[in-house]
Amino acid sequence: NVYVDTINFDFAEFNEVLTSGKAPGKIALVTPDGEAREVANELAFPNGMVITPDNKTLVVAESFAARLTAFSIEGDGSLSNRRVWADGVGPDGICLDADGCIWTSSANMANDCARIREGGEVLERIDLGRPCFATMLGGPDRRTLFMLTADWRGTEGIEDVIEARTGQVLVRRRARARRRLAVASRAPLPTAFRPSRPSRSTPTRRRVRTLRPPRATACVPRPARSRTAPA
Repeated sequence: NVYVDTINFDFAEFNEVLTSGKAPGKIALVTPDGEAREVANELAFPNGMVITPDNKTLVVAESFAARLTAFSIEGDGSLSNRRVWADGVGPDGICLDADGCIWTSSANMANDCARIREGGEVLERIDLGRPCFATMLGGPDRRTLFMLTADWRGTEGIEDVIEARTGQVLVRRRARARRRLAVASRAPLPTAFRPSRPSRSTPTRRRVRTLRPPRATACVPRPARSRTAPA
């Protein structure tokens, strides 16, 4: 089965729908035989979706409502038991890690990427300096977090942002001794990452690292040496 969501309005009406409080979004279920049916509605700009490994829960980002909403998945693929998974966050594209936490922004336009536990607790936060529009976990060992970022200048400035090519894919790799952020590409790519579970018995200090642009370097070729054959 495949779940597909839609905002269900013309993007030109973005600001109007945002300020009206309307929630016209829907989720459809597409079965292997090609049949499609609506399984959820009244969603406020449904965005990224994830399904838990046991195939029992679907979580969808409601961007206009600043929350993550969960549904139980029934045997026939229908969605039931709608509930708030986390409130007061800034979800767009999202991903789920091995411990059941979701990576997305901690608040609307927070310019960060955060690891959020069910209930809304922020366990970890990465300062990006610009909005994060999507996250994904990937890499050979699924321990790499990819974050798609770009400037946001409102719906009126979308064409300017596209022309300015502000989009970047930032990568966070979890190594044994250190963590680092790197610019992977200026085009969106998929991702994966398995963060370690934080200890509940011993408090730890969480550090926020800010991405800094790489230093420019230049290579100057050496002058060629003239060689003479021995007499």
